Amino acid sequence: MGTGRGAIDGFHDGNGGWMMRFEIAIDLLQQALFVALQLAVPILLVMLAVGVVVSLFQALTHLQDQTLTFVPKIIAVALVLLLLMPLLLGWATDYARNSIQESSQVFRGGDQQ
Repeated sequence: MGTGRGAIDGFHDGNGGWMMRFEIAIDLLQQALFVALQLAVPILLVMLAVGVVVSLFQALTHLQDQTLTFVPKIIAVALVLLLLMPLLLGWATDYARNSIQESSQVFRGGDQQ
């Protein structure tokens, strides 16, 4: 592939083939980022809430033990993972199913120029 106009035309085959594949690939990446955010937010919010509560407790009681901040967060995250596991797995499998279906469109037929 050269430089100039020919290099740009390599992505336009007239039928939308390359550009359509590029758009599907970009869409898959956007969905991956969204699903990663969706999976991480509930756990991070629980860690934030537990951290604030423990910090308040430590400030009120003047208790500065390091394990007091670590153990409640671990227990809370474990409980949230157990409770939300069906929902989180559902989001992950929906993304995997969708990405496999869309990637079959991206790689369909190999190089069709």
